[in-house]
Amino acid sequence: MLNLVIFGPPGAGKGTQSEKLIAQYGLHHISTGDMFRAHIKNETELGKKVNQIIADGNLVPDSITISMLEQEINEHQNAKGFIFDGFPRTVAQAEALDQFLESNGQPISTVLALDVSEEELTTRIAKRQEISGRADDAADKLKKRIEEYFSKTIHVLPYYEKQGKLNKIDGIGEIDEIFGNLSNVIDKHLVG
Repeated sequence: MLNLVIFGPPGAGKGTQSEKLIAQYGLHHISTGDMFRAHIKNETELGKKVNQIIADGNLVPDSITISMLEQEINEHQNAKGFIFDGFPRTVAQAEALDQFLESNGQPISTVLALDVSEEELTTRIAKRQEISGRADDAADKLKKRIEEYFSKTIHVLPYYEKQGKLNKIDGIGEIDEIFGNLSNVIDKHLVG
């Protein structure tokens, strides 16, 4: 089973690259953002809580996120593998994910980190806001999310680096070029 984690700050291209990786490797996409938006859209109790947390520009608590992920994984037992997009965001989340996956004999295979400058992120998200109108792309919330990534989430990378699973990929360039670089890392892992 191929289990990937794709990392990068908001606007790094995780969603775009995840779509291409899913098509190439037949993976099931697990995006915490998509799960949160689905709960919000369906106005579930969880969705109402998540909506307020996100509207305030904060991260959803680990307990909510992890239980949603476990449910999603359990519902797709026949998948060839999973790609985790937007999770884990903290070392505690990474440890919880490892523990859950390893208990099912499905550890993380490799971690892909998209490197993108803050200047490029701001430009990309401004464009995305024009197109999608996503509430989480508003300038003040965007700044908070980028700060959150660089102050907290980025600290998860050394956790995976110690495991020998971290691969940093330049996230600036043509989409297909970046995808090729990601695929090269995955293909080496599959052969190895």
